Amino acid sequence: ICGMYGHIYNIIVAAGSGSRFGAELPKQYCLFCGRPLIMTTIERFRDALPGSHVILVINESHAEMWESLCREYSFTTPTTAFGGASRWESVKNAISTIPAPITDDTIITVHDGARPMASAELIRRTIAPVAAGAPGAIPVTPVTESLRMVTPTGSTPVDRANYRSAQTPQAFNGRLLSEAYKIPYRNEFTDDASVMAAAGHTEMQLVEGDPQNIKVTLPADIKIAELFNSMR
Repeated sequence: ICGMYGHIYNIIVAAGSGSRFGAELPKQYCLFCGRPLIMTTIERFRDALPGSHVILVINESHAEMWESLCREYSFTTPTTAFGGASRWESVKNAISTIPAPITDDTIITVHDGARPMASAELIRRTIAPVAAGAPGAIPVTPVTESLRMVTPTGSTPVDRANYRSAQTPQAFNGRLLSEAYKIPYRNEFTDDASVMAAAGHTEMQLVEGDPQNIKVTLPADIKIAELFNSMR
């Protein structure tokens, strides 16, 4: 089983400063179940996809701290790449570290470092359509809040049944994603699926997401994720 997923590269983006989080450390380095959160995120992919490759994107200014944390917690770091001025640039930098050739048989996943609760089932469910030939796959969850569209004159309600919330990891045909990242940056690039759409690949497969796969944004989110973790 060791080499089963050797053609998969998992990019974990953790280069943010965490300014919204409001703690001394960026959220990816804050303690989650007794150690830096990002370590759990990395292990989710190592456990779900044995033999696959993890590329951790960090802020260059955090490199020394990360090395120190790995020593302190006896954690083996994956390959690292340095982040850029935007998430798009960070992912682009990570793709550049993948050895050539990147072919149609290569699968690249991209995941938020601050989502430590991605289950093995979710990760495998997301890569399955790409392994079967789809250009990409996105885990989504139903929208539970009422939605309104803001207009110049006010706002109007919209049918939430027509919308889904997108999560990560998102999985892609490696060749198509690497080619898509050659397109110059646009403001609408909010995730990797939007980069693929700009390259003409709009037929992304939607797979069932996981409500517990939350993105840690505020300090309370860590407590919520720890509660979910204790329930597994």
